[in-house]
Amino acid sequence: MNFKDNQKGAAVKFPPPVVYLIWMAVGFTIHYYHPMHLGDLGMLKYSGIGMVIMGGIILVHAHNIFKKAETNITPWEPTTTIITSGMYSYSRNPIYLAFNFVPIGLGIFFNNLWVLVSFIPAAIILYFIAIKKEERYLEEKFGDEYLEYKKNVRRWL
Repeated sequence: MNFKDNQKGAAVKFPPPVVYLIWMAVGFTIHYYHPMHLGDLGMLKYSGIGMVIMGGIILVHAHNIFKKAETNITPWEPTTTIITSGMYSYSRNPIYLAFNFVPIGLGIFFNNLWVLVSFIPAAIILYFIAIKKEERYLEEKFGDEYLEYKKNVRRWL
């Protein structure tokens, strides 16, 4: 497949946020039948809401960065530029990192171990259905520019 064609994206077929929603639903379902708590969290449980809010802030900020750069944020549409500044100078996937904040935060807030750990299978699946395809697409489309960025910036943190 020739990714230099600007009409094609990374061939991601499944929306990444849905992966996390499905696994969180699995976590809540398992918790219903086999509850596992994190312990007495007291006021610490509210830090979970802070994590969810932080994830939302990162997503809104990323949306604005993509809009300013005039490139697509959805992984199935063509990318016109590689964003390497701001939070993208620390993580190649800050949006996907933000997705992880939601189940962790909700797991803490609801004192639900299953929801908290649901980010693990979601992140693994996300790697295979999105990240791997996106990286291959960006390598083929942008070549050395993306390879240099990839060499200098970690995938997650």
